[in-house]
Amino acid sequence: MSARGVLYVHSAQPALCPHIEWAVAGVLGVPVDLTWTPQPAAPNVVRAQAEWEGRAGIAAAIASSLMGWQRLRFEITEDASPGVDGSRHAYTPTLGAFSAVIGASGDIMIPEDRLRAVMLMAAQGRCVLEEELDKLLGKPWDEELEPFRYAGDGAPVRWLHAAV
Repeated sequence: MSARGVLYVHSAQPALCPHIEWAVAGVLGVPVDLTWTPQPAAPNVVRAQAEWEGRAGIAAAIASSLMGWQRLRFEITEDASPGVDGSRHAYTPTLGAFSAVIGASGDIMIPEDRLRAVMLMAAQGRCVLEEELDKLLGKPWDEELEPFRYAGDGAPVRWLHAAV
């Protein structure tokens, strides 16, 4: 087990809960039983939070297994580990997917090619540089998810361990 992180399911319809658990279990290779609690930020939805341990890259695999589901908001992080950068993945129904590389100090690391592409588009008048940089940093996702994060303060946390 060389990586660890946190899965935050900020909001899900109760009928999706078993499917979310099955998807996460399929990646981790062990059964998953999340503790679902009401989400005060939205009516008729629930939330769950779990810390996980497993091989590097599990956060991206879990994110891939959950992306695209309607009315699901989630984030999953993977801390940096020896020889591997960390990551953050977020998904909302309105914005879709966001992924970022997280350095050992916790900062988002934007690849040079992505910065050069945004600078070129801005120089050509095809975008506003500040807006594109905000997207690269995940600002729209942070703004949409913040009410759901705040509502989850103090919620129970569960540990998930991947099969070896």
